[in-house]
Amino acid sequence: MGLANLWNNIIEWFNDLSSRNRAVLDFNRNAKAAFVYGLVPVLLKASISKGCSDYRHEFSNWMGTGFRIQAMSGRRLSKEEMMGIGKVILANTSLVRLLVASGWDTLEVCDDTNTYGCRWKLIDYARMGMMLNQYNR
Repeated sequence: MGLANLWNNIIEWFNDLSSRNRAVLDFNRNAKAAFVYGLVPVLLKASISKGCSDYRHEFSNWMGTGFRIQAMSGRRLSKEEMMGIGKVILANTSLVRLLVASGWDTLEVCDDTNTYGCRWKLIDYARMGMMLNQYNR
């Protein structure tokens, strides 16, 4: 591998981090606005986490593969409440595909009192390959 190829790879890593960080910042800005305007009952805050290595897929980033959403409620959320937040994200196939294509493989939802909450394997909710199956009939 030549020096030029190595340099290009390094630059790509930073571009990837930049777009992923922008996605987190956009989520946080919109979540804050929704909370301020009373559209949602709790403030949600996204961050990048380690993710779950068992959930890796061909699009997984090389590090920081978890998309964590923390509900800033000032209290412990029940498992059902955390699962409800996750289900809203997972029901939006376009959003799940965006997360997968951006290198995330794990969706995590937790409250602001715990490190761990609920987590999902994103690729299972991306509905990938559906169109290809239609053409094979």
